[in-house]
Amino acid sequence: MSVTVLQNLWTAISYMAKRALARHVIVAILATGLVFGFAAVHAEWSPMHRWNRAFGDASVILIALTISLGPLSRFLRSVTRLLPFRRELGIQACLLVVIHAAIILVGWVEWDLMRLIGFEWHPDLLIYVMFQHGFGLANAIGLAAFALAILLAATSSDHAMRRLGVSAWKFLQMGVLPFWWLTVAHVFYFLFMHFLSFHRAIPEPNPLRPWFVGLVLFVIILRAAAFVRTAGRTRETPSTREGYVRAPN
Repeated sequence: MSVTVLQNLWTAISYMAKRALARHVIVAILATGLVFGFAAVHAEWSPMHRWNRAFGDASVILIALTISLGPLSRFLRSVTRLLPFRRELGIQACLLVVIHAAIILVGWVEWDLMRLIGFEWHPDLLIYVMFQHGFGLANAIGLAAFALAILLAATSSDHAMRRLGVSAWKFLQMGVLPFWWLTVAHVFYFLFMHFLSFHRAIPEPNPLRPWFVGLVLFVIILRAAAFVRTAGRTRETPSTREGYVRAPN
């Protein structure tokens, strides 16, 4: 692909970034590609687990993009053109989370909410007993992330901003960071811990493990670097930026 083609593509994306409908279409295409891509990675899994993870993994990428565009724009001014995409990325990430949760409810726990938090029905005792401690905790974390996702998506609009006020709306939308870390904790359990059990066969490691770790490290390093850069600029005074230090009075 030539440089000219890339420049024209970037110009087109920058132009469409100014229109909400175009942004939704672009993000929807990206989300669809991610879902089918991850489904292909897990092609040998059962359909329920394959699509459950495909939607979940795709949502992780969209959330990572949502919280990375801002810090990245501190280093690459051209990325500021993509900042309007953060709303659509967040909304569609939340939509993928809803589909991910629905697949689990229908196909894995079969609408038994006690199973969702690690309990199983004991036919002899006639009560629910804790069966999978980690599974219950990981899904409790997932439910917290799910609740935040619904709240963030429901308030990701200009109407919500006007109703809440800019300050309150911005404070609420900062919930995307807890949403990200709850998601990371939830995914970490299922990637690294869920199948470590002495009473059942351990499957082959998920091939996405190193990519997940790399993504999390990238987000941490990028946000930390952006913070350091912003803090450094904030400490500068007008006089030091002009190349001299004012003498004390």
